[in-house]
Amino acid sequence: MIAEAASEGVLLLRLNRPEQRNALNIATRKELAENLESAAEDPKVRAVVLTGDERAFAAGADLREMAEVGPIEMMERGVGKIWDRIAAFPKPLIAAVNGYALGGGCELAMHCDIVIAGESAKFGQPEVKVGILAGGGGTQRLMRAVGKHKAMLILMSGDPVTAAEADAMGLVSRVVPDDQVVDHSVELAGKIARRAPIAVQATKDVAVAGQDMSLPAALKLERRALWVLLASEDRKEGVDAFFEGRAPQFRGK
Repeated sequence: MIAEAASEGVLLLRLNRPEQRNALNIATRKELAENLESAAEDPKVRAVVLTGDERAFAAGADLREMAEVGPIEMMERGVGKIWDRIAAFPKPLIAAVNGYALGGGCELAMHCDIVIAGESAKFGQPEVKVGILAGGGGTQRLMRAVGKHKAMLILMSGDPVTAAEADAMGLVSRVVPDDQVVDHSVELAGKIARRAPIAVQATKDVAVAGQDMSLPAALKLERRALWVLLASEDRKEGVDAFFEGRAPQFRGK
C-alpha cells in the first residue's frame, strides 16, 4: 500500500501488488483498514481516493489463501471484521478504477462512496466460476446498488460488465478516459474536501445508516442531523460567506 498526500485535504491510497493485479490478500486488507483508520483520526485528511494501477484496481481475492482453507479457519481469519473496518470509514472515500475490479475488487469499490471508472474498466463477481460466492458483501451490496435483476445477472453468470454497462445500471458514479481516472478522482476529492467537513461526514453517516431503515425512521435521523449542524461554526461561516460573496473557510467546527 502506498499512501501519499494528493492535494490539500486529500489522501491517495494505492494498492501495490502489481504482479498479482492487486489481488486482495489478508495482509493487504488489514493494511488498507489501518490506513483508513489512521486517516479517520487525522483532521488534515478530509477525503480519500483509493486506486490500483492501470491494469487493475483489484482483480479479486488472492485465491492462493483460499485454496485449502476450511470453514473454521476462514472464520478465525476474521476477514469479515476487516471488511467492517473498511466500511466504517467515516469520511468520503472515492474509488478510482482502472482495469479490473473483480470479486473482492468489485466489493471493495462498492464499499466506497463514489466510484470513478476508466472507459476500459471491468466490474464483476466471478466467484461462482470457482465454486464459491461473493462473500465480501457482494451479494448484498450489489443488490442494493443495481437492483435484483442486474445483480443476479452479474452474480450468477460470473461474467464481467464494462464501465459503460456499470454506469448505466448505477454501479459507478462517472466514467472518464482511462488516463484521467486518478486525476479526476483527486480533483473531485479536493472539491469535497473544501466543503464543510462536519456536514459532509454527517451526510455520509445519515445516508448510509438510513438506507436500511424505514423511510419515516430515516427521515427522523436526517432531521436530527440537520438540527445538530445548525449549531456548528461552519454553518455560520457558510451562510456569512454566501451573503458576503466570498469562498467559505470551513474549519470543521
